[in-house]
Amino acid sequence: MASAFYFNSQHVDFDSVLAMDDQGMVSMFQGLMASGLAGFLGCPAVIYEDALVDFFENASVRDGVIISTVAGQLVEISEEWFAESFDLSVDGLGDLSAIPKDVIFYSRSIVSLSGSFNAITVEKFSLITAVVCCIRMNWARFLFSIFKKMVTPGSKQAKGFAIQISLMLENIQNLELGASS
Repeated sequence: MASAFYFNSQHVDFDSVLAMDDQGMVSMFQGLMASGLAGFLGCPAVIYEDALVDFFENASVRDGVIISTVAGQLVEISEEWFAESFDLSVDGLGDLSAIPKDVIFYSRSIVSLSGSFNAITVEKFSLITAVVCCIRMNWARFLFSIFKKMVTPGSKQAKGFAIQISLMLENIQNLELGASS
């Protein structure tokens, strides 16, 4: 079960990527940093496997707050604490569907010149557009909504926030997490 937390993990070692000799990759990751996602994607890589299993087995969403128990202790994660933990923007669009149509059209024309849309879903394309076109996003709201979907019972969402959840759990007083990996 714990390996599911490593698969599709959302984490970037920005120092390593920015030192690459590929200017296109460096430029793309500089765009991610400029968008305000560096604190979320580049946070310290720590995973508490047992605590994560506990967290997801017991998690639910109540009144917009993620509530769970870990090692018998109540854990509540609000959008505000989530944003604060990763220094995420709370201003701007909270949903990718709100990106202006002219920006989407412009981005599609660029992609059409160099490739096809076969491997890109609409959501992924909109996400790329938001970052590359410097759309002001409320990353806290956007990422927290994904997080809420992840903990919804019966959800088939990937648990790609393992590192970020572990970091948040690490900051809860008196919570015994066990060994990290």
